[in-house]
Amino acid sequence: MRRIVLTGVVALCCCSAAQAAVLAHPGAPVTAGPRVFEQLQAYPRTLVELDRVRGAQASAELRRAGGTLIEPSLELWRLPSWNAQRLLPGLERRGLVRTVTPDVPLGTDPGHASGFLGQFVDPLSPYEWWPSHIGVTDWVAPGAGFPVTMIDSGVDLSHEEFLGRPSTIPLNTQTFTANDEELHGTATASVVGAPVNGKGIVGIYPQAKLQLWDASPDGQLTVGDEIAGLAAARRHGPGVINLSLGGFDRLPIEEHAILNAFGAGQLVVASAGNDREQGSDLSYPASFAHVLTIGATDESDRVTVFSSASPDMDLAAPGQDIEAAIPTLFDPDGYASVDGTSFSAPLVSGAAAAVWTLRPTLTNTQLFEVMRRSARDVGKAGWDVDTGYGILDVPSALTRKPPTADPEEPNEDVYLVRPNGLTRAGKTPLTAQHRPRATITASLERHEDPEDVYRVYLPAKGKIVVTVRPNANLDLELWGKRTTTVFEHGKLARRDLLGVSAHAGAKFERITLKGRGTGQFVYADVFLPKSGTQVSYKLSVAPAAR
Repeated sequence: MRRIVLTGVVALCCCSAAQAAVLAHPGAPVTAGPRVFEQLQAYPRTLVELDRVRGAQASAELRRAGGTLIEPSLELWRLPSWNAQRLLPGLERRGLVRTVTPDVPLGTDPGHASGFLGQFVDPLSPYEWWPSHIGVTDWVAPGAGFPVTMIDSGVDLSHEEFLGRPSTIPLNTQTFTANDEELHGTATASVVGAPVNGKGIVGIYPQAKLQLWDASPDGQLTVGDEIAGLAAARRHGPGVINLSLGGFDRLPIEEHAILNAFGAGQLVVASAGNDREQGSDLSYPASFAHVLTIGATDESDRVTVFSSASPDMDLAAPGQDIEAAIPTLFDPDGYASVDGTSFSAPLVSGAAAAVWTLRPTLTNTQLFEVMRRSARDVGKAGWDVDTGYGILDVPSALTRKPPTADPEEPNEDVYLVRPNGLTRAGKTPLTAQHRPRATITASLERHEDPEDVYRVYLPAKGKIVVTVRPNANLDLELWGKRTTTVFEHGKLARRDLLGVSAHAGAKFERITLKGRGTGQFVYADVFLPKSGTQVSYKLSVAPAAR
């Protein structure tokens, strides 16, 4: 068995804002132009997101041009860039295109970098130092339940850890090449689900339902293949998605796909990155909201020298000197010692799926909070950029009291809730013409969920009263039907902002709004002021007393 240090920072091929041709605001129409479209030729394939309503008009043209619909709910197509350059100017003039993004490559970001009781009985288990650090030395994991979907390079299904393994479901064809990064998928999957079979190692959740998506079918991870994997996981129902990959560019279409998966009930886990010694630049998808962001710790429970610091860090897990399976193509022994946040994330993903299986009534928003709030605090007291709330603690996650479920997520802005925004249907309105009253309990948190936007019905005549009762300071605004984002300012805000309530402290906020002659949906925006960190609240909508 050899030791492998998979070098390199998290590496999504960087491109300029013009090259990406993505939206400044995800709900706005695309405007690009010939120079931008010319720059697509730097990439073999292009991702085209069509308008939710009228985009179907372009489907036949894209298909004839070699396009493939890879995410139907987002109307996202992938086609050869040469054909994209030819088609896009005309489609844009017809208002059929929402975003255009080159299918940029992703890196796997694996970084640099005694015997056990219970399930840890396989030959290499004595070298697996991490179980005692996350509280599972006498852990007996449950049978297959909520799945873990690994979106990564392909897994070697002929390896002794996967050959004949129950509950192992390839969601597409698994491939790998002699490129060192192609051993990554086998390694991360083994950290989750290597079985108790008398061979090699044992994963944190040996009986896990393991769903495998090869996001590098041509030997190179791309954002398009990542998004296709997210769509495949979403189609298979709620579960945990592991993303031990990423890049430095914030791509709106990647964010759309992440939020779409979270809104469908998935828990998304991502490695924070291995860029600590180069300055810890923000990495995506780890830095997107509603993603459980994972750092790496060593045998002394200290943050590793490679694990990126992040303002979005949620918790950490062991990520140095991790025993993992690798294809025998790379080493006849089939095992290696590996480093990186890429291997911390699968420990959290496997643990989260096991906890969810044992606590099946939790929603994904509750599980998100249970996993990070139950972490064992290390380093600086409280939350910090190195380890978030601390190190993964499985026994505590099994007993931690969950918060109240946070409904309607993701709902941080108008495009996430209105029809033909993120999704065709949008979010169900809190109230409607024949359903004038509603009450909802929800929460806000500074890093992951600082804003909640809801659609409410304003009748043609009469008044409605929107009231928020919080346990800490928050503010309330009501926005009109023409609002594109609750972050409008200047002339647009003067046109669309209908009411504001912003008392200090935990006082209730209330706005009364009069009908405007025609029935319409408006937007209630509940958000944290600059000084707020976390708050729970109850929002109610009702007709005003006459």
